[in-house]
Amino acid sequence: MQPRILLKTEKLCKTFSNGGRQQHVLKNIDLELYRGDFTVIMGASGAGKSTLLYALSGMDTPSLGTITFGEKRISDLTQDGLAIFRREHCGFVFQQIYLIDGMSVMDNVLSSGLLVSKDKKTVVARAKELFAAVGISEETQRKFPSQISGGEAQRVGIVRALVNSPEILFADEPTGALNSKTGLDVLDTLTKFNDGGQSVVMVTHDMRSARRGNRILYLKDGVILGECDLGRYCHDDPKRHEKLSAFLKDMGW
Repeated sequence: MQPRILLKTEKLCKTFSNGGRQQHVLKNIDLELYRGDFTVIMGASGAGKSTLLYALSGMDTPSLGTITFGEKRISDLTQDGLAIFRREHCGFVFQQIYLIDGMSVMDNVLSSGLLVSKDKKTVVARAKELFAAVGISEETQRKFPSQISGGEAQRVGIVRALVNSPEILFADEPTGALNSKTGLDVLDTLTKFNDGGQSVVMVTHDMRSARRGNRILYLKDGVILGECDLGRYCHDDPKRHEKLSAFLKDMGW
């Protein structure tokens, strides 16, 4: 049986130099992330949410402290080692989707999958399985990014993030550039994969998005001020919104 702890930080710090002054963005964060959770990171602008996400995912290196993924201390890896770690273990969904304009939707996904597996047949089969799961037709798979809607593009982004079967999916404001209906479709997609066992860590400012998480972390001035256990997502649970609202009010949201 796999250990429940997926990723762990100890005394995690991140400091930037700003005009000769030291800006301490993350301050001695001790955190454990668990397999199968949908963890949401919230907080005011400038609280350090995205900085924490980038550190956890190996997209940035901490100034001090350690990050351990399974038995591997990723905070000790070189830049090349971090690149390999991200390709093999992590998926990423951003507010800006960054699809390559000159490639079809399918080829955008395959270009990511083939970085890890040289078995194109297997990668294509996995991509088609994921496209079917998110409702992207074969016709749309042949289109170019400029020919599809924002919601379709974000669902393509999710497929690209999952094509290598990552152990953890990181999402940074994935609905931030979408309208209400399209954003809801994307949240439904993330929830569906989480229900299937996919570990998700998401940064958001949006209450509606945050309600999808079972664990809410509130970041303030570079420290985790508090956390809230919402349990697994249930669409028809009115107390879920009430509990999250009360927690955020206590945090000074």
